Amino acid sequence: MEPQHRFLRALQRLPVDRTPIWIMRQAGRYLPEYRATRERAGSFLTLCKTPELACEVTLQPLDRFDLDAAILFSDILTIPDAMGLGLELVEKQGPVFARTVRSKAEVDALPIPDPASDLRYVTDAVSLIRRELHDRVPLIGFAGSPWTLACYMIEGRGSKDFASAKAMAYGEPAAMQALMDKLVTATTAYLNAQIEAGAQAVQIFDTWGGNLTTDGYKRWSLEPMQRIVDGLIREHDGVKIPVILFTKGAGNWLELIADTGCDAMGLDWTIDPAMARRRIGDRVALQGNLDPGILTAPAEVVCDEARRVLDAFGPEPGHVFNLGHGITPQINPETVGALVEAVHAHRGPAG
Repeated sequence: MEPQHRFLRALQRLPVDRTPIWIMRQAGRYLPEYRATRERAGSFLTLCKTPELACEVTLQPLDRFDLDAAILFSDILTIPDAMGLGLELVEKQGPVFARTVRSKAEVDALPIPDPASDLRYVTDAVSLIRRELHDRVPLIGFAGSPWTLACYMIEGRGSKDFASAKAMAYGEPAAMQALMDKLVTATTAYLNAQIEAGAQAVQIFDTWGGNLTTDGYKRWSLEPMQRIVDGLIREHDGVKIPVILFTKGAGNWLELIADTGCDAMGLDWTIDPAMARRRIGDRVALQGNLDPGILTAPAEVVCDEARRVLDAFGPEPGHVFNLGHGITPQINPETVGALVEAVHAHRGPAG
């Protein structure tokens, strides 16, 4: 049965009446209503771990903008947190773990979280959001890629070069492989639990795969994601569940990503959409890829740039408009509203 929502249709490369749009981090600090809810929660992790609050902020951008999908409000580091590493979100620093994982013994000691108990707050949020959406738009679930999670787990925080993670990958490959194996198992179960709770599509965020060499990317980023794709529920209640893979900095590896069996590939803003379309053809849908920094420009400039992106992707079915990475806190919500209207007003693939 063909889906009715244009977002799900585009992911299956079916004709749509207009190009669908959603925005990475669309529920976030650029919205005053989000900041108010975040202050009421007291902390970011409380916001994530309280299903009612996570539902509230997930729906906020949909109440303000005519977006074509909702994305679960959560964090990519929920799995390492559930493994007992002690996640804290530090103001002006980002995520920080109380404990790191830098040896085979430390990897072996990690538990694999049970989504039904250790991550129940996430699946409860998914179920609540689906109920509150009333099928207005589809709901996207997500997880971080094993390589991205490993980078934070090994370093203990963000890094410019993730030198400790690369040191384990190349200096202690058995330890890194053991960590990848656990993260593949945990992430597959986590995403499947989101699907069973009501997620209608899932995206894997591979934020740091682009920091690797080609051989390193194949082994430590792509291969674990391939295993996750192979293990996911691809149909639930008789409906196809599309899978989106997004690697930031993946311009060299588009064909490799398309070969995983994913349904769609996210493109960052450094990739020319027309070139990506030529290289990939109709093998997978493409998502992206306006530079998030352009949103700081006047609204008319943003809309012109959006139309340029849309023209570059071409008229063929299989494009979901998005930013090339997450929206940043300083963006004016009115600019986002103008962007959404411009994308919808653009002549989409013929239906």
